[in-house]
Formats: sequence, structure tokens, C-alpha cells
Amino acid sequence: MTQHDQPHPGDHDLQPSSRMCFGCGIENVAGLQIRFYNDGQGKSRADVSLSDKHQGFPGIAHGGITATMLDEIMGRAAMTGNFMRLLYTAKMEVKYRKPVPLHTPLILTGRVEKDRGMIVYTVGEVRLPNGTLLAESTAVLMEIPREELEKMNTDAVGWKVYPLE
Repeated sequence: MTQHDQPHPGDHDLQPSSRMCFGCGIENVAGLQIRFYNDGQGKSRADVSLSDKHQGFPGIAHGGITATMLDEIMGRAAMTGNFMRLLYTAKMEVKYRKPVPLHTPLILTGRVEKDRGMIVYTVGEVRLPNGTLLAESTAVLMEIPREELEKMNTDAVGWKVYPLE
């Protein structure tokens, strides 16, 4: 499948997942298994609650898990118009504002700040439902070159929209 074979998703559609990705893999029992949604053009959203397996200090998420969630949500913002627009993270900065609690609903949001074609500038946030900012990030993403993308077997990794259970 190429970038042009994928339909353009709607504003609030569930985004694809793969089977084994650490962030979104629906079969990866060691992963986060986050389900991502479009939240308008150039915006993404996810709701998540972390468990003890994501712990750094007792009751608090590991900083690497927080960074992973931010990396994922920012990449997802860039694919809202085309689910086959896959990007690499070239540079990312994370600001940890408050500890990210375990066993608590979290809201992840991502948005595109500038889209220059092959290079996309994004922003991500982790918040509590009351709006408290826990962590934020910026990233520079680079679109995977067409020739590399065409070599990827998205069917083999299970890249598709899986129905919610």
C-alpha cells in the first residue's frame, strides 16, 4: 500500500495501530497499547491510564514512558490527513512539569505547528482531565522517503484501524 491508497480520514476517526509497536501495538502486552484519534486537521488525541509496569518512582510514570507517549501523539498529529504519512522523529525536547501519576486518566494531545512537506514541527502535551499540564514537548519530524515507505510491508506489521472492543 502506498500513501495514495489510504483514504483521507475524518476529523474524529480512530487511527490505525500495529500489532507489536510499543506505543500502539494492540498485541504488545509489554507496550502501552494506546488508541489514537484524529482531533481535527493536524491534531490528535488519546486517553490513557498507566499501570504499575510503567512506574519510575512509586506511583509515578517513568520519564521514558512519558516521552514515548509524547513522541507518539506528535507523530499522530502529522498523519491526520493521511494514515500512511509515516514520519521519523529527528529531534525532540520534553519538559516535565509535574509527576505523571499511575492509575489516573491522562489526556494526550498533539498538534502540527508547521508543515513544510518533508519536515513537520509538532507540539505534544500530557494533561490531567482537570487541565493540569504534566509534560509537554516539541519535535521535528521527518517524513519517511517514498522509496523507503514503499519497501515497508504495512500489512505484515498489521498497520490498520482495529475496531474497539
